[in-house]
Amino acid sequence: MNTAVDTRSLTHTELEEALASVRIPAYPATVAEVMREAQKDDPQVKVLARIISSDVGMSALAVKLANSPMFGNGGPVKSVQQAVSRLGTSNILNVVIAVALRNTTTGLPADLMEKFWARTSTLALATGVLARRHIGISPDAAYTYALFHDAAIPVLMLNFPKYAEICGEALDDPESLIPIEREHFNCDHAVVGWLLARSWGLPPLIASAIRYHHDPEVYILPEKELPSSALALIAVTVITEHAIADLTGNAAPVGSKVFEDARMFLGSSDADIDEFREIIAAALV
Repeated sequence: MNTAVDTRSLTHTELEEALASVRIPAYPATVAEVMREAQKDDPQVKVLARIISSDVGMSALAVKLANSPMFGNGGPVKSVQQAVSRLGTSNILNVVIAVALRNTTTGLPADLMEKFWARTSTLALATGVLARRHIGISPDAAYTYALFHDAAIPVLMLNFPKYAEICGEALDDPESLIPIEREHFNCDHAVVGWLLARSWGLPPLIASAIRYHHDPEVYILPEKELPSSALALIAVTVITEHAIADLTGNAAPVGSKVFEDARMFLGSSDADIDEFREIIAAALV
């Protein structure tokens, strides 16, 4: 959901009040363990594989991701250790955080969460594939951003029992979601997502992109506030969302201005967009 809305930014006081009213899920021990190993000068594949293997969900997701179009250029991966070797430490951390976040939402409606995470995973994989076509955009960073940019929506559901009831229809209508969140809960999923990203150790670049991905002035923010490399992650995800909506009819359409702004930022022609659509269609098979 990467559409900007015509609404002012929260003031510092409003931001503090919003964050004080939201409880961020605890940083899981497994994430901390993987983070410690990943930050070593020479992280050990066997250690990371052991941690991943301790959880069925993490094991399954790691192998599935390693065999996806983003990474599946070699032979099929059949073991967790092979998956860890192919994915690298940053993507293994993504796997751990993604499963840990899903585990925090077990008390929410199962059908709603299944749809949410399935859509998010599809978008992330397709965005990572598309990022390969853009010089200067890291496919790994694009995948990470797309995977977690809306991750605060389940967090808000956990904090506010009426969130799903109030915002349910708006989840498929991104244009109206942020104003509804602010009106009823005095915060929004972009701000809470930024806090979640920081609390769970995601890179600052990813956190910044999450914080501003609905900002109406996102393409003219100062470089020191939102680096162009972070803005590129937002733009390539918008293009991917647009293509998925066209291809499947199951995703929320991206606003025309948001799409045109992203396309202009990336310098994508009509022919490029047609090519991107074909790339994403192949990735979704």
